Amino acid sequence: MMSLDQRIAEAVAVAKSVVTYHGDTAKGAAMDALYRRFVPQGGLAFDIGSHVGDRVASFRRLGARVVALEPQPGPADVIARLFEGDSRVTLLRAACGGAEGELKLSINTANPTVSTASHAFVASAAGAEGWHGQVWDREITVPCLTLDRLVADYGVPNFAKIDVEGFEADVLEGLSQPIPALSFEFTTIQREVAFECLDRLAGLGAYGFDLALGESQNLTFGRFVDQATMTAHLAGLPHAANSGDVYAVLAKD
Repeated sequence: MMSLDQRIAEAVAVAKSVVTYHGDTAKGAAMDALYRRFVPQGGLAFDIGSHVGDRVASFRRLGARVVALEPQPGPADVIARLFEGDSRVTLLRAACGGAEGELKLSINTANPTVSTASHAFVASAAGAEGWHGQVWDREITVPCLTLDRLVADYGVPNFAKIDVEGFEADVLEGLSQPIPALSFEFTTIQREVAFECLDRLAGLGAYGFDLALGESQNLTFGRFVDQATMTAHLAGLPHAANSGDVYAVLAKD
């Protein structure tokens, strides 16, 4: 059970996230411009690790139907309130992984955006430059779905965004068919997870790759490169690059 201090810290942190992720209209416009390449009007997007729903908002501005997964109660409550009455947003209070069931989620009360189901992520962050002071102070048990289950229940998405703090490769283990386009987060403290994701996607289909650093919403190459090129690029990034998103697009027949 959470202490009063933890409840207050969580409420403050979630409120800060709402301001950070929903309060910048220029950032929202840049996000829309990027996602418009992958999410058509009337299409379907999966948002895996929705946090407070800024990507949900972008997908909705583009006219897409959205299935949002967020296992943390505080952020999920924000999404529920923001999109109350919107029949084109389905909120699932669950994690996503390689198998259906339950999993343990490590919660960072003061910074819930980096809560994670990956113990390896927590270990990699310990003592790493730029990660000092991060504390995962409690665990909760949450339902876990797979991408295959989501596809079976809601259809093949035009795009899936995966941002789950070091658990991205586990999420892709639950996908057994290629989907047209997706993104997954990478961090420089766990480059090996990104390499596993690239390997998994290469086994599913003929994907090309690009990436955007941080929250820039700007693609680095401006074209879709092969797995070897992306692997080398990620390996060569300085530690200070910290994080970003790799975009994968399935080649058309």
